[in-house]
Amino acid sequence: MPQYHLAQVNIGRVKAPPEDPLMAAFMNRLDEINALADVTPGFVWRLKTSEGNATYLRPYEDDRILVNMSVWETIEALRQYVYGGRHMELLKQRHQWFEKFAGVYLALWWVPAGHLPGIDEANQHLAYLETHGPTEFAFTFKAIFPPDEQFQQAIDWQSFRACPAT
Repeated sequence: MPQYHLAQVNIGRVKAPPEDPLMAAFMNRLDEINALADVTPGFVWRLKTSEGNATYLRPYEDDRILVNMSVWETIEALRQYVYGGRHMELLKQRHQWFEKFAGVYLALWWVPAGHLPGIDEANQHLAYLETHGPTEFAFTFKAIFPPDEQFQQAIDWQSFRACPAT
């Protein structure tokens, strides 16, 4: 079992509330796409509420920002899920439901196996990436940093608030 897993967060600003007819095609595919993640090799965990997704969490002042967060065994497993198959179909259509985001909307980082990141942790990685660019603390698919034992041991994982949903 790997010592570290890959956490990811991505956020987006929807063009309308989830119940709006404009969002129907996206919302109608959400359960399917989430179920696909759940059975993809290398999947570990995803942020979700009792509805089965994170769409109804509102962790930001802007209620139109949706958050997606998950943990994967490897970067290859996440890349296969994101850019392969049915998920890619939705990515190609995202302009129908999401506004162009004016800042960093995706961050990747390594976590100890078994650690489930919370919203505050994800926000810290997004903000750090926005300010400093890709580093060991937060990176992107285009600039990947492998897990570094010394760097990881210096992080106080207990300082992050627990995840609000399972």
